Amino acid sequence: MRAQSKVKRAAATVIYHVFVISLCFVMLYPILWLIMSSFKPSEEVFRNASSLWPEHFTFRNYAEGWKGFGGTSFGTFFKNSLFVASVSTVAQVASSAVVAYGFARVKFKGRQFWFAILVMTMLIPSQVLMIPQYLLFNNFHWINSFKPLIVPAFTGLPFFIFLIMQFIRGIPKSIDESALMDGCGHVRIFSYMILPLSVPSIITSAVFAFYWKWDDFMGPLLYLQRPKMYTVSLALRSFSDPAAGTDWGAMFAMLMLSLLPCFLIFIFFQKYLVEGIVTTGMKN
Repeated sequence: MRAQSKVKRAAATVIYHVFVISLCFVMLYPILWLIMSSFKPSEEVFRNASSLWPEHFTFRNYAEGWKGFGGTSFGTFFKNSLFVASVSTVAQVASSAVVAYGFARVKFKGRQFWFAILVMTMLIPSQVLMIPQYLLFNNFHWINSFKPLIVPAFTGLPFFIFLIMQFIRGIPKSIDESALMDGCGHVRIFSYMILPLSVPSIITSAVFAFYWKWDDFMGPLLYLQRPKMYTVSLALRSFSDPAAGTDWGAMFAMLMLSLLPCFLIFIFFQKYLVEGIVTTGMKN
C-alpha cells in the first residue's frame, strides 16, 4: 500500500510539473518567438514563422536597428525614454507619497470629500482628457517638448496615492504620537519615519510608474514631432513603413532591447513589488 501511495504521489507530481511547464511554455512562446525572430533575416521572419530556430542566424538586425533612422541612432531614443521615464517616476512617486501621507495621517477639513474626489478621478478614461490636455499644453507652447510628458507627473497619480496611503494606514500610529511628543512636526515624521517604513509601497509605485511611462505611446505621439525627441515606443513604430517595406528583423531586435530595462527592474525589485502589493491595505 505504501509503495502504491508513493507511486501515485510521484505520478501526480510528474503530471503537475509537466502541466505547469507546458503552460509556462505557452505563455512565454510569444517572447521566445520575438527573441528568435530578432536573429532572423527580415525575409525569413514570416516565411518561416512557425519555426522558432532561425535558418540563417544573424546579428545584423541589431546593428541595423541601432543605426535608427533619419540620422538619429536608437541610442538617442533610449536616452529620451530613460530621461522621461526616470524624471516622471521620481516626480510622480514623490508627490504621490506626500499626498498619501496627508490623507492617511493629517486631519483636515473636508478630507473625506477630497478623498472621494480623488477616487472618482480614477474612473475617468484617459481618452477623455486627451483633447483638453492638448489644448492646454498648446496654449502653454509646450508642444514638441518633454514638458507635457513630465510636468503632470509632479501632481501625483490617484492610483499611487491610494496605494501608498493604504500602506501608511497599516503603520502603527504610536510611531507618530511618540514623534509628536518629542517635538517632531509632520515633515520630520514623514521624512524620517513614515517614508523609510513605506519603502515596499514606494518601490511598487515606482516600478509601475516606470513601466507605464516607458511603454507610453500616445503621449509622445501627441506632443513630440521631431525625430530626435522620439522615445523608444514612438521610434519603434517608425520602423514600419508599408510603402517602402518594413525591416522586421531590425524592429524585433530593438523590441528586444527595449524590454531589457523593464525586465531588469522587475528582477531587482520583485521582492519589494510583491511585498508592497500583498501588504497594502492591511491595518492594525
